[in-house]
Amino acid sequence: MKANIQPNMLSTCNTCVTSSTFTPTHTYTHTDTHSRARGMKNLQVLNLLPILALVNLFIKISGSVSLHPELTGPDKAFLGSKVAFQCIAPNSSLPVTYKLMKDGLTFARVVQVDQPALFFLKVAATFEGLYRCEAKTREGTGLSNSIRLSVVIPPSFTSVTSEPSPPVAFEGSRIVLICDVKNGSHLSYMWFFNKEKIKSSTSLLHSTGNRLVMENVTPQHAGYYYCMAWSSVEDKSRFSSSTEVNVEVKIHVSTPRISFSISKEGASYHANVTCWSSRGTPPVNFTLLVDDKEMTSVTATESLAATFPVTIKPDLKNTTQCRVKTEVQELMSEPVTLEVVPVGGDVKVEVEHLYRADSKLATTRLSCKVSRGTFPYVSWLLNDSVLPLTTHVDSCVQPVLPHYALVDHRQTLILNKLGPEESGYYRCKARDSYDDSGAWVESAAILVQVTDKLLNSMPRPTTSTETPPKVFMSTIEVITIIFCCTLLLILAVVVAFGYRMLHREQAHAHFATTNPSLNIIPLSALTSRSGGRQ
Repeated sequence: MKANIQPNMLSTCNTCVTSSTFTPTHTYTHTDTHSRARGMKNLQVLNLLPILALVNLFIKISGSVSLHPELTGPDKAFLGSKVAFQCIAPNSSLPVTYKLMKDGLTFARVVQVDQPALFFLKVAATFEGLYRCEAKTREGTGLSNSIRLSVVIPPSFTSVTSEPSPPVAFEGSRIVLICDVKNGSHLSYMWFFNKEKIKSSTSLLHSTGNRLVMENVTPQHAGYYYCMAWSSVEDKSRFSSSTEVNVEVKIHVSTPRISFSISKEGASYHANVTCWSSRGTPPVNFTLLVDDKEMTSVTATESLAATFPVTIKPDLKNTTQCRVKTEVQELMSEPVTLEVVPVGGDVKVEVEHLYRADSKLATTRLSCKVSRGTFPYVSWLLNDSVLPLTTHVDSCVQPVLPHYALVDHRQTLILNKLGPEESGYYRCKARDSYDDSGAWVESAAILVQVTDKLLNSMPRPTTSTETPPKVFMSTIEVITIIFCCTLLLILAVVVAFGYRMLHREQAHAHFATTNPSLNIIPLSALTSRSGGRQ
């Protein structure tokens, strides 16, 4: 205080010094007292100014903080929908001016006499952002809580794309389906397979986001797929579905096989060689090789077989092979000898009776054995009458009449019904299947007599022209026989061991009886004697 006062005093003194030339000495004393009082007052005012400024600022802040507006409204809304934000400043004096602010900028303003204030909006894509409400009265201004509004765009123009495209792949490959939505946000997805919703994921099929991934596809994955995309706001949802996409799973082709048939035109022989696979997905390409030379190729688009005409000569062997090729595979068949040998030589009939486990006759099998010929056509006769058995030459099994059946390309005759009326002389004859006018070779007739004794019991051993009958036994019967044999063997071993032990005891007793003077020395006595000797 003294430091502040010093300059004034000095200034007063200077004035005072200047005036002492013209005024009396008592005037100097009065002026000095008045100046000191005025300086003290100015200093007090200057010291109060900061305090007054702080008080004014505190009043303003207190007036602003006293307003606590509350903003309510949606956090999500569909594009184009109508929503409302409500702002209220409780316990505030009227009038209140409300402003709705988006991302810090004024979005809408309303002077509201009666609270609350409502802001109605028709949602546009640009309305997404952070909203707050500002309330202002004469007492001050306040800011509300914030609400972030997300604009949800309903899905539209939904489609399915794939990797690979189109969705066609071989088994074991990977296929990915993608649900593409041209317009939409906040999306969720569902997948459907053959009109049914895919409810759960597995190690071979799982969905991630808008993708449906199929690992190591199998034929079971083939079918029609589509997706559905949707957006939700509270309890309302908007959906959009795609069209169906056909997923095709190609099967790997199997190793090709070869079969052929022979035809004759005049003196020329022709073979129709068929290359075929048991599994696979067309189209496939077949190539015929004869003696390691490529003859021709055919692409089968609707089947897994291709036929090639080949000219051949009798008694001349040709090695044929077939190659099948797809986009990802190339396989070769086993070599097959293509040979035409005319039917000839000896023909005979072999008879075989088949019995059940109870020794009842089950069926009789007659086989026509042709010693020479690659493509025989066989006909059967009973008592010199041709049996009315009609079947295709390439058939493997063909039931004809209720009592008969043909097997092995007509070369075996099965008598299903057995009775005296089926008894008689059976024989077979054969010719070349590719030459309808060819000569027949016949077997000798053999008597097949179905009697009551044959039906009900095992027959005696057959002659050289007949095959010994076979007895069929069930698995349980075989196990029972083995068990009984094992048990008998164990019993025999036990009896033999017991007999041996009994014989040994009797021999020992007899030896002791016949040699009474022989004394048996205990082991302890022998030990004592040996110790004494030492």
